[in-house]
Amino acid sequence: MVNTSARLLRLLSLLSTRQSWTCADLAAQLEITERTVRRDIARLRELGYGIESEMGPWGGYHLGPGTSIPPLILDEEEALAVAVGLRTAAFSGVSGSDQAALSALLKLRQVLPARIADRLGELDAAFTHTARPDDSQTSPALLLDLATACRRGERTQLTYRDRAETTSTRRVDPHRLIYTGRRWYLLAYDLTRQDWRTFRTDRIIDAKATGQATALPDPPDPAQMVSTGIALRPYPVRVTIRLAVPADEARRLVPPTVGVHHPDGDDATIIDIGGPDADGLARYLLSLGRPLQILHPEEVRQAFLTRTRQLLNDNQ
Repeated sequence: MVNTSARLLRLLSLLSTRQSWTCADLAAQLEITERTVRRDIARLRELGYGIESEMGPWGGYHLGPGTSIPPLILDEEEALAVAVGLRTAAFSGVSGSDQAALSALLKLRQVLPARIADRLGELDAAFTHTARPDDSQTSPALLLDLATACRRGERTQLTYRDRAETTSTRRVDPHRLIYTGRRWYLLAYDLTRQDWRTFRTDRIIDAKATGQATALPDPPDPAQMVSTGIALRPYPVRVTIRLAVPADEARRLVPPTVGVHHPDGDDATIIDIGGPDADGLARYLLSLGRPLQILHPEEVRQAFLTRTRQLLNDNQ
């Protein structure tokens, strides 16, 4: 006698293979009574499966939309196909769903049978993507390890190589993974520096979970933290401007990888921008072609005025 749980799973599998089943057909396939079929249908509905029924001699049961997200029944090939699809979405940033896809892939891999997980590992080893010339790639295994640490709230030891090619060991409390459309970053609390830091995942040589639970103090906004790091930290000179356009238009003119945005009412945006020198920033600001006010520093304001006067003189 098949137990109830196995019978419910088999019933779900049958319902997914045809547009409609009569109660009698289901009873014959499952080798149970029609009364048991009706009782099992009621149990599945309680679990959130949208099983609809049609009355009459030609009526029957069919799967419809549910009221919640119930467990899925996937065969081996379907599970592998879903895992590959999630992997593709996670590593390409499809429709901004990269973090959700990575989280779903992590959950799926944790419950995959060993033979399917091995096949997915073989695909991971074979897959690659075309990166920009100045981009390094992050291995799928490392990203999944970091995602696991974030999800479990588990302290991790990183072997990290900074932009000066100096390798160090960092003990961190991972919080979030962020994908910018170009690179993955880990936002974590650095225990040595006693502050929040972002780490480029392609510079993480190794990550080892310590098994110690974390207690994260008031984590910052992950996207804002990464944007600030990318736009400002590598540059010796920073300028703050007030651009006379709404925030959405300001982000199109000055991408988040170039500046950090702060809405200033409905029709203006304050932006912090980093650059190699004052004259380089002045040239960039002129290229925006929008009314703006340089709030500080004075050296960028003077460089901007010098270039503006030169343009006026050249066109008189």
